[in-house]
Amino acid sequence: MSDKNPAGDTASARPPSLTERRKAATQQDIARAAAELFTERGPDDTTAEDIAQRAGVALRTFYRYFRSKQDAVAPLLAGGADRWRAELATTAPGTALPSALERSIAASLAARGEEAEEGLRWTRGLLRAAESDPALRAVWYRVNQESEDRLRGVLATLAGPSADPLELRLAAAAATDAIRIALETWAETDAPLHGEDAPAALAVRCLRELMGGMRVLGADGG
Repeated sequence: MSDKNPAGDTASARPPSLTERRKAATQQDIARAAAELFTERGPDDTTAEDIAQRAGVALRTFYRYFRSKQDAVAPLLAGGADRWRAELATTAPGTALPSALERSIAASLAARGEEAEEGLRWTRGLLRAAESDPALRAVWYRVNQESEDRLRGVLATLAGPSADPLELRLAAAAATDAIRIALETWAETDAPLHGEDAPAALAVRCLRELMGGMRVLGADGG
């Protein structure tokens, strides 16, 4: 995590270059190919060669971007969290954190639009595949830990310099775990993308349960 960009968010970074955009597009192509194959066959019956072939890239290109076949799905799993933090980062400083977190979580998981719906479906399939693949579960946990680390910088900006660092750390953990638990719970069922059993509603419910008692989250201004 860079000192110049402690939040780890693209919102505060320079615009990506053409080379960086092409690299990101290739990574997404490989990630989608991996997700498709994991969903169709399961990780055990999928090789890095299979993923490279499905993505239309050479095997050496695959290993240029990813260390393992499980690691290849990290961009898909991280994409929703990246968009959520970017949206949260646009909140005006001084806004009550409970309201800001709830609004941003609900908006990011509301599955508005084809891309958002597709992302949640991929996540469901990958979480189901991860039940029998420890390496894939490790990627999921790593993605969540990285998101939590980046979220701390966003929350620090919103809460202001007087906020207790420990409270901010707890708030970042609560918000990240709220989304993680909601998605894992939803993936275990056939619940729809919208409604009271959908990811958005579950995540807000989890957040309210987890954030009780934290001073930085104790007074809701919304």
